[in-house]
Amino acid sequence: MTNIITYKEKDCFIHRLCGLTKLIFFLAWTLTTMLTYDTRVLAVLLAVSIIVFRLSKTDLSQVSSIFCFIIFFLAINIIAIFLFSPYEGCKIYESRTDLFRFSSRYTLTAQQLFYELNIILKYFTIVPSVFMFITSTNPSEFAASLNRIKLPYTISYSVAISLRYIPDVQTDFNRIKNAQEARGIEMSSKASFFSRVRKMSAILFPMIFTSMEKIDSVTNAMELRGFGKHRTRTWYSARPLKKADYIIIVLTVLCSSAALTVTYMNGSRFWNPFI
Repeated sequence: MTNIITYKEKDCFIHRLCGLTKLIFFLAWTLTTMLTYDTRVLAVLLAVSIIVFRLSKTDLSQVSSIFCFIIFFLAINIIAIFLFSPYEGCKIYESRTDLFRFSSRYTLTAQQLFYELNIILKYFTIVPSVFMFITSTNPSEFAASLNRIKLPYTISYSVAISLRYIPDVQTDFNRIKNAQEARGIEMSSKASFFSRVRKMSAILFPMIFTSMEKIDSVTNAMELRGFGKHRTRTWYSARPLKKADYIIIVLTVLCSSAALTVTYMNGSRFWNPFI
């Protein structure tokens, strides 16, 4: 049976944190990673992300298949950057060191490689925190945390439904994939990688129609129960912030502030080792 990326309650430090704490960490980490191009900062952030991911006790088999797709699309992104802007790194670092000449238009430079290395580090820094957030956050408790920071409960509940819907999408994907294989369409490891990607794209439309049917059912059920009629509501899964939550929030703010301070210390978010 294929593993599903979803919340599973575990007895560990990350799972005992409030959903609001994990949201603040996720948003601060993502924002800091997006803003910085300092390789030194990204390396530290990557190390911390991996440590936090391990502390969450997320089963690696849960995320292995999704991780392979992320690597595939990252590779496409890196190739596209080089094809459409082969000298972007030279413009950023204001220097050029040729390594290999492909043609009159394309020459591989050390600056371009370094620039694309930073992009790869960005991806691998954000991905572990995404997986950690999804697999360690109770959707209902997370919705209650969002409502505590004055976000309307209708929006908070929509976010919770979205998190709960992730495993449903994966289940539908596996069911449609098995149906296609039963009809003789090879999607296992016996087929080539690009062949599997092309054939799996055919699953997209059945998944869209299935999802629309579920959305319609959920919408009708919520309307019948008068959802959104009152301005406020109570939450069964709400949890207060504890001492550990405040410590993590403070550490997250301090780490993000330090990372951005180092990033913009020289007036640019790019660290230039070619000077």
